[in-house]
This record gives sequence, C-alpha cells and structure tokens, in this order.
Amino acid sequence: MTTAQLVPFDESAVAWEQAFYAFLAEKERRSGSWRTVDAYSRMLQRFFGALGKTPEQVTAPDVFAFAHGIGASGRRPAAITIGTRLPCVSSFYRFLMGMGIVSTNPCDQLERPHVPSAPPKGLTAEEIKRLLAVIPGTPGGLRDRAIIITLALTGRRRSEVLGLEARDIARSGAAIFYTYRGKGGKQVKRELPQPAYLAIEAALQAWEKNVDQMPANESIWPSSSRTGGLTSGSFYSNLRRYLGTAGLPPSGVHVLRHSAAKLRRDAGETVEEVSRFLDHSSLAVTSGYLRRLEGLADRGWQEVANRIGI
Repeated sequence: MTTAQLVPFDESAVAWEQAFYAFLAEKERRSGSWRTVDAYSRMLQRFFGALGKTPEQVTAPDVFAFAHGIGASGRRPAAITIGTRLPCVSSFYRFLMGMGIVSTNPCDQLERPHVPSAPPKGLTAEEIKRLLAVIPGTPGGLRDRAIIITLALTGRRRSEVLGLEARDIARSGAAIFYTYRGKGGKQVKRELPQPAYLAIEAALQAWEKNVDQMPANESIWPSSSRTGGLTSGSFYSNLRRYLGTAGLPPSGVHVLRHSAAKLRRDAGETVEEVSRFLDHSSLAVTSGYLRRLEGLADRGWQEVANRIGI
C-alpha cells in the first residue's frame, strides 16, 4: 500500500500512514488472524482513498455514504455489509482516539443496522467420521486430516492451529504439549491430545519430516507450493472439497470449533469446563454459544398437549 492510497499526499500523509499501520498491527495482535487484518486494510483503503480526506476531516455523513453506498455489484448493500463497514471505520477511530490523534468518532452519530446472527453449525461425531473417511492418504491428505483432528479435539481457532511451528510442540514426560497464541496475543500452553499428535506425526513422516528435527520456526503443516507452510486459504478450499465429497453441507473452518464445543458438552462436560476449553472470557459467552448450538429445550409442551387432548 502506498501513502496515496490511504490519504491525500500532503505533509500529514506520513503520520496518518504510520497510524494506519499501527492500527493494523494492533488488530492482528488482538484477533490473531491475518485474514481479518487484510479485510480491515482493504476496507479502510477503499474508504479513505475514495473520500480524499484525512481522518480528522471525515464527518458522519461521509461515513454514512460509504456504509450505505452502492458497491461494485451495482446493488444497495445488505444490512450485513453495512454492519461490516461501520464497525471497521469505527474501530479505526477508536484506536486513533486512544492514541490521542483525534478527539471524536464520526461513527458514534450513526445508527447501526440490526444484523441477525446466523445460527452456528456443528458436526456430529458421525459426520466427522464421514469427513475423515473421504480424505486421501496422500501427504497433503494426511496433513489435512491431522489439522481436522487437531481442530476437532482442541477446539482451537483456525489461526491458532495453522500457526503452529515445530518449537510449539514439546514433550513433558509421557505427555505432549502445544503452545499457541490465543486471542489478544496471549501465549497459552495446553496438552495436545494423543490422537492429534499421532496424526501430526504420521503427516510429517509422509513429508519426510520429524518435528524434533525441524527448524524451530518451521510450520508443522508442510506445503509443496509454499515454504512457509500451508496457507489458511488453501486449507479452507480443501476442507470445502472434503465436505462436499462426504455429502456434508458447505461450511467454514470454524465449524470444527463449534463441533468441538458441542461434542465436549455431549460427553458430559460442564459449561465451566467448556468455557475454559474454548478460552472464553466469561461463562455468559459460553452459555450463549452452547444455547445457539444445542437449541433451547422445551420441557413444557407435553403437559400443555395433554391438557388440550392432543
């Protein structure tokens, strides 16, 4: 990205560019996802590039016009699109206010559309078996199988698993542990379930690698097309293909985190245990998460039906 893409090229451009990159760095640290950072970067560049103003010159009508503006499709944006554009711009301004660069957020004057949350999905144990059964025994297939098993058993986010390097896997007695960077950038160490480790070990052997002999910063998910390891986009594409082959609905990688939470609950774990497992900030977050996954049981219908004779 050049300075001109963010703000007009004047004496203040360099300062705004530095603030922009600092915001993206903070966003990456908090979210742990480069895909999120890339999406925010593109959206903010489009906003400021088309507007031709520096951030302190932006008004609420400017933001409103951007959020509700017709895009490349030629159609008016849906509520979910508006609900994505506004938070992006607003979060940038909250960052600038925190840094003392601007004093107001033009988004505060705007009403955000109500965007209904899509119900989360989760695969059953049988569906995960079907998914694993269609993955080929090739080096790439064994790697993808290990990723799916690791996601399903650990409940970690995609970036937390795909970002694992050789140095993140360590033995302590008979147990194997892995270290990942969670939301907010915190380092967390957890036991790696044995089936996940065995799947990783088998996958690395297919690539003629051994985690104990790999360079510390090498990804444990090798790829023939990229020395830095498998990309998130490539795994997403592979997963969608496997789901289709298994006759399962198309889903994103997050479906495996949903599956892990639901399966833990089905196995008898308490909400508190599932909350710790998912690294949720509170039990309320976990309760809502599980309620949407499991549905709300209705224990009163039988008596009502009896009373009305049906």
